[in-house]
Amino acid sequence: MSVTLTSLVEPTTTSDQPVLTAERRSRARRGEGDRLREEILVAAERILIETNDQSALSIRAIAAAVGVTPPSIYLHFADRTDLLFEVCERHWLTLEAAMDRAVEGVDDPIERIMARGRAYLRFGLENPEHYRILLMSRPDETPDRFVDERLASTAGIEVLAADLSRAMDAGLLVRQDPVEAACLLWMAVHGMVSLLIAKPDFPFPPVERLFDDLVKLALDGLRTEKG
Repeated sequence: MSVTLTSLVEPTTTSDQPVLTAERRSRARRGEGDRLREEILVAAERILIETNDQSALSIRAIAAAVGVTPPSIYLHFADRTDLLFEVCERHWLTLEAAMDRAVEGVDDPIERIMARGRAYLRFGLENPEHYRILLMSRPDETPDRFVDERLASTAGIEVLAADLSRAMDAGLLVRQDPVEAACLLWMAVHGMVSLLIAKPDFPFPPVERLFDDLVKLALDGLRTEKG
């Protein structure tokens, strides 16, 4: 029995698909370096989404897609890891927007926490390779610029802490450090996303029910009698 994720995740393509290629472009004129850098990032993002396989994102494949030579890539990025993480970081900038859309018109802070969590879950499952790279890579494979503060912002810790603080102000949750509480909830949901990505054939309960039960269990330890 395998996990059914069809209600949350769109079908993805496989790494068997051919890599996109482009005609060889002429040498960039002065002042066009920023445009070429952007084209490299766009091409790399497209390859990663279409293959859902970071091994397909080679410097040679990206260069072919843009229409430049491989050495041209190194004029803009230190190495493949540097490029890979920047692609993922740019993609993840949309996560905060997705979580904000999920809470539009929702005033209850507990419901906002649940809605943000569902948006985070959906995003992780719809973008498993981006998720693996940014949040499941070994420390020695992660660029130094991804410090803890930057990771916290990327994962939505700040906005989640704000919702938790509102719930505490309303007397729904026990007063404590909202950032610490946000980290605990993030750890719980991250664990769920990571397992669903890593073990898709395990007979987990339905994803929506699993998420609701997990977050409810985590929040129950923070609730007051009013909550």
